[in-house]
Amino acid sequence: MRRAPAANLVFLIDVSGSMQGPGRLPLVKQSLALLVNQLREEDRVAIVVYAGNAGLVLPSTSGSDKQRILAALDGLEAGGSTAGGAGIRLAYDVVRQNFVRGGNNRVILCTDGDFNVGQSSDGALVDLIEQRRTEGAFLTILGFGMGNYKDAKMEKLADAGNGNYGYIDDLLEARKMLVKEMGGTLVTVAKDVKLQVEFNPARVRAYRLLGYEDRLLRDEDFANDAKDAGEVGAGHMVTALYEIVRTDVPLDVTLHETGALRYQRPAAPSAPSDELLHVAMRWKAPDGDRSQLVNHPVAARRAQPSESMRFASAVAGFGMLLRNSPYSGKLAWPAVIELARGARGDDRDGYRADFIRLAELAAELSRHVAAVPMHPRPEE
Repeated sequence: MRRAPAANLVFLIDVSGSMQGPGRLPLVKQSLALLVNQLREEDRVAIVVYAGNAGLVLPSTSGSDKQRILAALDGLEAGGSTAGGAGIRLAYDVVRQNFVRGGNNRVILCTDGDFNVGQSSDGALVDLIEQRRTEGAFLTILGFGMGNYKDAKMEKLADAGNGNYGYIDDLLEARKMLVKEMGGTLVTVAKDVKLQVEFNPARVRAYRLLGYEDRLLRDEDFANDAKDAGEVGAGHMVTALYEIVRTDVPLDVTLHETGALRYQRPAAPSAPSDELLHVAMRWKAPDGDRSQLVNHPVAARRAQPSESMRFASAVAGFGMLLRNSPYSGKLAWPAVIELARGARGDDRDGYRADFIRLAELAAELSRHVAAVPMHPRPEE
Protein backbone atom coordinates (compact mmCIF):
# COMPACT_ATOMS: atom_id res chain seq x y z
CA MET A 1 0.00 0.00 0.00
CA ARG A 2 2.96 2.35 0.65
CA ARG A 3 3.79 2.54 -3.06
CA ALA A 4 0.19 2.32 -4.26
CA PRO A 5 -1.57 5.26 -5.95
CA ALA A 6 -3.45 7.67 -3.71
CA ALA A 7 -6.78 6.18 -2.62
CA ASN A 8 -10.19 7.82 -2.73
CA LEU A 9 -12.32 5.37 -0.74
CA VAL A 10 -15.96 5.45 0.25
CA PHE A 11 -17.04 2.99 2.95
CA LEU A 12 -20.65 2.13 2.11
CA ILE A 13 -22.01 0.44 5.23
CA ASP A 14 -25.31 -1.37 5.67
CA VAL A 15 -26.72 -0.31 9.07
CA SER A 16 -30.16 -1.86 8.62
CA GLY A 17 -31.78 -4.08 11.25
CA SER A 18 -30.44 -7.24 9.62
CA MET A 19 -26.89 -6.10 10.47
CA GLN A 20 -27.47 -6.29 14.23
CA GLY A 21 -25.62 -8.88 16.29
CA PRO A 22 -22.16 -10.42 16.37
CA GLY A 23 -20.47 -11.13 13.06
CA ARG A 24 -22.28 -8.24 11.40
CA LEU A 25 -22.01 -4.48 12.07
CA PRO A 26 -19.64 -4.84 15.08
CA LEU A 27 -17.31 -6.94 12.91
CA VAL A 28 -17.67 -4.44 10.02
CA LYS A 29 -16.42 -1.65 12.29
CA GLN A 30 -13.51 -3.73 13.60
CA SER A 31 -12.54 -4.84 10.08
CA LEU A 32 -12.59 -1.35 8.55
CA ALA A 33 -10.59 -0.04 11.52
CA LEU A 34 -7.77 -2.40 10.48
CA LEU A 35 -7.84 -0.82 7.01
CA VAL A 36 -7.97 2.75 8.37
CA ASN A 37 -4.78 2.12 10.34
CA GLN A 38 -2.98 1.35 7.04
CA LEU A 39 -3.97 4.59 5.31
CA ARG A 40 -1.52 7.36 4.40
CA GLU A 41 -1.91 11.12 4.42
CA GLU A 42 -2.59 11.20 0.66
CA ASP A 43 -5.42 8.66 0.99
CA ARG A 44 -8.97 9.83 1.66
CA VAL A 45 -12.01 8.13 3.18
CA ALA A 46 -15.70 9.02 3.30
CA ILE A 47 -18.43 7.01 5.04
CA VAL A 48 -21.92 6.52 3.61
CA VAL A 49 -24.54 4.47 5.45
CA TYR A 50 -27.94 3.19 4.45
CA ALA A 51 -30.93 1.71 6.22
CA GLY A 52 -34.38 3.14 5.41
CA ASN A 53 -32.52 6.02 3.76
CA ALA A 54 -28.94 6.73 2.74
CA GLY A 55 -26.78 9.40 4.34
CA LEU A 56 -23.25 10.78 4.44
CA VAL A 57 -21.79 10.18 7.92
CA LEU A 58 -18.25 11.36 7.19
CA PRO A 59 -17.21 13.60 4.27
CA SER A 60 -14.00 12.74 2.45
CA THR A 61 -11.24 12.89 5.09
CA SER A 62 -7.46 12.51 4.92
CA GLY A 63 -6.07 9.16 5.99
CA SER A 64 -3.86 11.01 8.46
CA ASP A 65 -6.94 11.98 10.51
CA LYS A 66 -7.46 8.44 11.77
CA GLN A 67 -9.15 9.42 15.04
CA ARG A 68 -11.93 11.25 13.19
CA ILE A 69 -12.51 8.31 10.83
CA LEU A 70 -12.47 5.74 13.64
CA ALA A 71 -14.84 7.84 15.75
CA ALA A 72 -17.32 8.00 12.86
CA LEU A 73 -17.12 4.21 12.47
CA ASP A 74 -17.52 3.60 16.19
CA GLY A 75 -20.71 5.69 16.34
CA LEU A 76 -22.63 3.56 13.81
CA GLU A 77 -25.68 1.60 15.02
CA ALA A 78 -27.96 -0.83 13.19
CA GLY A 79 -31.72 -0.51 12.74
CA GLY A 80 -34.39 -0.10 10.05
CA SER A 81 -35.05 -1.41 6.55
CA THR A 82 -32.49 -1.63 3.74
CA ALA A 83 -32.39 0.89 0.88
CA GLY A 84 -29.30 -0.49 -0.84
CA GLY A 85 -29.88 1.18 -4.19
CA ALA A 86 -29.99 4.67 -2.66
CA GLY A 87 -26.80 3.94 -0.73
CA ILE A 88 -24.97 2.78 -3.84
CA ARG A 89 -25.97 5.92 -5.78
CA LEU A 90 -24.83 8.22 -2.98
CA ALA A 91 -21.52 6.36 -2.54
CA TYR A 92 -20.68 6.70 -6.23
CA ASP A 93 -21.64 10.39 -6.10
CA VAL A 94 -19.16 10.92 -3.26
CA VAL A 95 -16.42 9.07 -5.17
CA ARG A 96 -17.04 11.26 -8.22
CA GLN A 97 -16.93 14.48 -6.16
CA ASN A 98 -13.48 13.56 -4.78
CA PHE A 99 -12.15 11.72 -7.83
CA VAL A 100 -8.36 11.27 -7.94
CA ARG A 101 -7.08 11.04 -11.51
CA GLY A 102 -4.69 8.09 -11.72
CA GLY A 103 -5.63 7.07 -8.18
CA ASN A 104 -7.55 4.20 -6.62
CA ASN A 105 -11.17 5.40 -6.66
CA ARG A 106 -13.28 2.75 -4.97
CA VAL A 107 -16.55 2.04 -3.15
CA ILE A 108 -16.20 -0.56 -0.37
CA LEU A 109 -19.64 -2.01 0.37
CA CYS A 110 -20.09 -3.90 3.67
CA THR A 111 -23.41 -5.76 3.90
CA ASP A 112 -25.22 -9.07 4.25
CA GLY A 113 -26.86 -8.34 0.87
CA ASP A 114 -30.41 -8.22 2.20
CA PHE A 115 -31.68 -5.20 0.22
CA ASN A 116 -35.44 -4.73 0.56
CA VAL A 117 -36.33 -1.06 -0.07
CA GLY A 118 -36.24 0.85 -3.38
CA GLN A 119 -34.11 -0.67 -6.13
CA SER A 120 -33.51 -4.12 -4.68
CA SER A 121 -33.81 -6.69 -7.46
CA ASP A 122 -30.61 -8.21 -8.82
CA GLY A 123 -31.28 -6.79 -12.28
CA ALA A 124 -31.98 -3.23 -11.11
CA LEU A 125 -28.89 -3.11 -8.89
CA VAL A 126 -26.65 -4.61 -11.58
CA ASP A 127 -27.90 -2.02 -14.10
CA LEU A 128 -27.24 0.79 -11.60
CA ILE A 129 -23.67 -0.36 -10.91
CA GLU A 130 -22.88 -0.97 -14.59
CA GLN A 131 -23.94 2.61 -15.35
CA ARG A 132 -21.70 4.02 -12.63
CA ARG A 133 -18.57 1.93 -13.31
CA THR A 134 -17.96 3.98 -16.48
CA GLU A 135 -17.04 6.88 -14.16
CA GLY A 136 -13.77 5.12 -13.28
CA ALA A 137 -14.61 3.89 -9.79
CA PHE A 138 -14.14 0.26 -8.78
CA LEU A 139 -16.27 -1.74 -6.33
CA THR A 140 -15.22 -4.03 -3.48
CA ILE A 141 -17.96 -5.93 -1.66
CA LEU A 142 -17.31 -7.45 1.76
CA GLY A 143 -19.97 -9.86 3.00
CA PHE A 144 -20.85 -10.29 6.67
CA GLY A 145 -23.26 -12.44 8.67
CA MET A 146 -25.14 -15.69 8.14
CA GLY A 147 -28.74 -16.85 7.91
CA ASN A 148 -30.20 -14.26 5.53
CA TYR A 149 -26.84 -13.86 3.76
CA LYS A 150 -27.16 -13.20 -0.01
CA ASP A 151 -23.93 -14.56 -1.47
CA ALA A 152 -25.02 -14.89 -5.11
CA LYS A 153 -26.44 -11.35 -5.20
CA MET A 154 -23.23 -9.78 -3.93
CA GLU A 155 -21.04 -11.70 -6.36
CA LYS A 156 -23.21 -10.42 -9.23
CA LEU A 157 -22.88 -6.83 -8.04
CA ALA A 158 -19.10 -7.08 -7.65
CA ASP A 159 -18.76 -8.50 -11.16
CA ALA A 160 -20.89 -5.66 -12.54
CA GLY A 161 -18.77 -3.02 -10.79
CA ASN A 162 -15.34 -4.04 -12.10
CA GLY A 163 -14.65 -5.23 -8.60
CA ASN A 164 -14.03 -8.09 -6.23
CA TYR A 165 -15.92 -9.81 -3.48
CA GLY A 166 -14.97 -11.53 -0.25
CA TYR A 167 -16.60 -12.89 2.88
CA ILE A 168 -15.40 -11.93 6.36
CA ASP A 169 -16.44 -14.06 9.34
CA ASP A 170 -13.77 -13.09 11.87
CA LEU A 171 -10.89 -10.67 12.42
CA LEU A 172 -8.34 -13.19 11.10
CA GLU A 173 -10.05 -13.11 7.69
CA ALA A 174 -10.43 -9.31 7.91
CA ARG A 175 -6.71 -8.94 8.56
CA LYS A 176 -5.93 -11.27 5.66
CA MET A 177 -8.07 -9.30 3.18
CA LEU A 178 -7.57 -5.73 4.39
CA VAL A 179 -4.00 -5.78 5.71
CA LYS A 180 -1.95 -8.74 4.44
CA GLU A 181 -3.52 -8.83 0.96
CA MET A 182 -4.67 -5.21 0.78
CA GLY A 183 -3.11 -4.65 -2.65
CA GLY A 184 -4.97 -7.60 -4.16
CA THR A 185 -8.22 -6.50 -2.54
CA LEU A 186 -8.11 -2.75 -3.13
CA VAL A 187 -5.59 -1.91 -5.91
CA THR A 188 -6.63 -2.98 -9.41
CA VAL A 189 -3.71 -3.48 -11.82
CA ALA A 190 -5.69 -5.01 -14.71
CA LYS A 191 -9.36 -5.19 -15.61
CA ASP A 192 -11.42 -7.43 -17.90
CA VAL A 193 -8.80 -10.17 -17.64
CA LYS A 194 -9.62 -13.21 -19.80
CA LEU A 195 -7.79 -16.51 -20.06
CA GLN A 196 -8.12 -19.03 -22.86
CA VAL A 197 -6.53 -22.47 -22.35
CA GLU A 198 -6.06 -24.89 -25.26
CA PHE A 199 -4.67 -28.39 -24.68
CA ASN A 200 -2.51 -30.16 -27.23
CA PRO A 201 -4.71 -33.04 -28.56
CA ALA A 202 -1.57 -35.08 -29.20
CA ARG A 203 -1.07 -35.26 -25.43
CA VAL A 204 -4.51 -34.67 -23.86
CA ARG A 205 -7.54 -36.71 -24.89
CA ALA A 206 -10.10 -35.03 -22.60
CA TYR A 207 -10.17 -32.26 -20.00
CA ARG A 208 -12.55 -30.53 -17.61
CA LEU A 209 -12.27 -27.25 -15.69
CA LEU A 210 -13.03 -27.56 -11.98
CA GLY A 211 -15.44 -24.86 -10.87
CA TYR A 212 -15.65 -21.35 -12.35
CA GLU A 213 -19.08 -22.11 -13.82
CA ASP A 214 -20.11 -18.46 -13.45
CA ARG A 215 -16.89 -17.26 -15.11
CA LEU A 216 -17.08 -19.17 -18.37
CA LEU A 217 -17.04 -17.17 -21.62
CA ARG A 218 -18.02 -18.15 -25.12
CA ASP A 219 -15.07 -18.58 -27.47
CA GLU A 220 -16.05 -15.50 -29.49
CA ASP A 221 -16.11 -13.32 -26.33
CA PHE A 222 -12.39 -13.76 -25.72
CA ALA A 223 -11.42 -11.14 -28.32
CA ASN A 224 -14.50 -8.96 -27.73
CA ASP A 225 -13.36 -5.93 -25.70
CA ALA A 226 -16.98 -5.00 -24.98
CA LYS A 227 -17.42 -8.19 -22.94
CA ASP A 228 -16.89 -7.62 -19.21
CA ALA A 229 -14.58 -9.97 -17.32
CA GLY A 230 -12.74 -10.16 -14.01
CA GLU A 231 -10.26 -7.79 -12.38
CA VAL A 232 -6.83 -8.57 -10.92
CA GLY A 233 -5.37 -6.72 -7.94
CA ALA A 234 -1.75 -6.04 -7.03
CA GLY A 235 -0.14 -9.30 -5.90
CA HIS A 236 -3.35 -11.19 -6.66
CA MET A 237 -2.99 -14.84 -7.73
CA VAL A 238 -5.67 -16.93 -9.45
CA THR A 239 -5.56 -20.74 -9.50
CA ALA A 240 -7.54 -22.78 -12.03
CA LEU A 241 -7.42 -26.57 -11.89
CA TYR A 242 -8.13 -28.88 -14.81
CA GLU A 243 -8.76 -32.59 -14.70
CA ILE A 244 -7.20 -34.19 -17.78
CA VAL A 245 -6.99 -37.60 -19.42
CA ARG A 246 -3.69 -38.15 -21.24
CA THR A 247 -3.65 -39.82 -24.62
CA ASP A 248 -1.41 -42.62 -23.30
CA VAL A 249 -3.86 -43.87 -20.63
CA PRO A 250 -7.22 -45.64 -21.01
CA LEU A 251 -10.26 -43.39 -21.13
CA ASP A 252 -12.48 -44.05 -18.07
CA VAL A 253 -15.11 -41.38 -18.79
CA THR A 254 -17.79 -41.02 -21.44
CA LEU A 255 -17.20 -38.15 -23.85
CA HIS A 256 -20.22 -36.37 -25.27
CA GLU A 257 -20.66 -36.70 -29.01
CA THR A 258 -20.45 -33.35 -30.81
CA GLY A 259 -22.03 -34.56 -34.04
CA ALA A 260 -20.60 -34.60 -37.55
CA LEU A 261 -19.77 -31.28 -39.22
CA ARG A 262 -20.29 -30.85 -42.95
CA TYR A 263 -17.91 -27.98 -43.67
CA GLN A 264 -15.61 -27.92 -40.65
CA ARG A 265 -13.02 -30.53 -39.86
CA PRO A 266 -10.70 -30.63 -36.87
CA ALA A 267 -7.25 -29.46 -37.85
CA ALA A 268 -4.41 -31.94 -37.54
CA PRO A 269 -2.33 -31.32 -34.40
CA SER A 270 0.58 -29.07 -35.32
CA ALA A 271 1.91 -28.14 -31.88
CA PRO A 272 5.44 -29.16 -30.91
CA SER A 273 5.48 -32.65 -29.43
CA ASP A 274 6.79 -31.39 -26.07
CA GLU A 275 3.99 -28.82 -25.68
CA LEU A 276 1.17 -29.67 -23.27
CA LEU A 277 -1.05 -26.61 -23.60
CA HIS A 278 -1.22 -23.01 -24.72
CA VAL A 279 -2.48 -20.10 -22.62
CA ALA A 280 -3.70 -16.84 -24.14
CA MET A 281 -4.51 -13.88 -21.92
CA ARG A 282 -6.21 -10.59 -22.66
CA TRP A 283 -6.27 -7.68 -20.23
CA LYS A 284 -6.87 -3.93 -20.10
CA ALA A 285 -5.13 -1.27 -18.07
CA PRO A 286 -7.33 -0.05 -15.17
CA ASP A 287 -8.21 3.10 -17.13
CA GLY A 288 -8.01 1.53 -20.60
CA ASP A 289 -10.61 0.37 -23.12
CA ARG A 290 -8.51 -1.79 -25.48
CA SER A 291 -7.13 -5.14 -24.43
CA GLN A 292 -3.59 -6.42 -24.84
CA LEU A 293 -2.84 -10.02 -25.80
CA VAL A 294 -0.21 -12.28 -24.23
CA ASN A 295 0.49 -15.85 -25.41
CA HIS A 296 2.37 -18.49 -23.45
CA PRO A 297 2.95 -22.14 -24.47
CA VAL A 298 3.48 -24.58 -21.60
CA ALA A 299 5.88 -27.50 -22.03
CA ALA A 300 4.93 -30.99 -20.89
CA ARG A 301 7.10 -32.31 -18.10
CA ARG A 302 6.75 -34.88 -15.37
CA ALA A 303 7.50 -33.79 -11.80
CA GLN A 304 6.20 -34.19 -8.29
CA PRO A 305 3.40 -31.68 -7.55
CA SER A 306 4.49 -28.70 -5.48
CA GLU A 307 3.24 -28.00 -1.98
CA SER A 308 0.98 -25.23 -3.29
CA MET A 309 -0.42 -27.54 -5.97
CA ARG A 310 -1.23 -30.24 -3.43
CA PHE A 311 -2.92 -27.78 -1.09
CA ALA A 312 -4.94 -26.24 -3.95
CA SER A 313 -6.05 -29.75 -4.91
CA ALA A 314 -7.25 -30.34 -1.34
CA VAL A 315 -9.28 -27.10 -1.46
CA ALA A 316 -10.81 -28.12 -4.79
CA GLY A 317 -11.71 -31.53 -3.39
CA PHE A 318 -13.28 -29.85 -0.35
CA GLY A 319 -15.52 -27.81 -2.64
CA MET A 320 -16.53 -30.81 -4.72
CA LEU A 321 -17.54 -32.79 -1.63
CA LEU A 322 -19.52 -29.86 -0.22
CA ARG A 323 -21.45 -29.61 -3.49
CA ASN A 324 -21.91 -33.38 -3.84
CA SER A 325 -20.29 -33.05 -7.25
CA PRO A 326 -20.98 -35.98 -9.58
CA TYR A 327 -17.32 -35.69 -10.62
CA SER A 328 -15.88 -36.31 -7.15
CA GLY A 329 -15.64 -40.04 -7.86
CA LYS A 330 -14.23 -41.99 -4.89
CA LEU A 331 -12.89 -38.88 -3.16
CA ALA A 332 -13.70 -38.83 0.57
CA TRP A 333 -13.12 -36.43 3.46
CA PRO A 334 -10.14 -38.31 4.96
CA ALA A 335 -8.26 -38.02 1.66
CA VAL A 336 -8.90 -34.25 1.50
CA ILE A 337 -7.72 -33.76 5.09
CA GLU A 338 -4.62 -35.92 4.61
CA LEU A 339 -3.68 -34.07 1.41
CA ALA A 340 -4.08 -30.68 3.11
CA ARG A 341 -2.10 -31.73 6.18
CA GLY A 342 0.75 -32.98 4.01
CA ALA A 343 0.89 -29.64 2.16
CA ARG A 344 0.55 -27.31 5.16
CA GLY A 345 4.18 -26.18 4.92
CA ASP A 346 5.37 -22.90 6.46
CA ASP A 347 1.95 -21.64 7.49
CA ARG A 348 3.03 -18.42 9.25
CA ASP A 349 -0.39 -16.81 9.35
CA GLY A 350 -2.31 -20.00 10.10
CA TYR A 351 -4.57 -19.82 7.03
CA ARG A 352 -3.89 -23.41 5.96
CA ALA A 353 -4.35 -24.69 9.50
CA ASP A 354 -7.67 -22.84 9.57
CA PHE A 355 -8.72 -24.64 6.39
CA ILE A 356 -7.71 -28.03 7.80
CA ARG A 357 -9.85 -27.42 10.90
CA LEU A 358 -12.75 -26.47 8.64
CA ALA A 359 -12.33 -29.68 6.61
CA GLU A 360 -12.20 -31.74 9.81
CA LEU A 361 -15.42 -30.09 11.00
CA ALA A 362 -17.11 -30.75 7.63
CA ALA A 363 -16.03 -34.40 7.80
CA GLU A 364 -17.49 -34.74 11.29
CA LEU A 365 -20.77 -33.09 10.26
CA SER A 366 -21.04 -35.32 7.19
CA ARG A 367 -20.76 -38.42 9.41
CA HIS A 368 -23.60 -37.17 11.60
CA VAL A 369 -25.76 -36.40 8.57
CA ALA A 370 -25.12 -39.87 7.14
CA ALA A 371 -26.03 -41.46 10.49
CA VAL A 372 -29.47 -39.79 10.67
CA PRO A 373 -32.11 -42.28 9.41
CA MET A 374 -34.42 -41.00 6.70
CA HIS A 375 -38.00 -41.85 7.64
CA PRO A 376 -40.54 -42.00 4.81
CA ARG A 377 -43.35 -39.49 4.97
CA PRO A 378 -46.73 -40.90 6.03
CA GLU A 379 -49.15 -41.25 3.16
CA GLU A 380 -51.72 -38.50 2.98
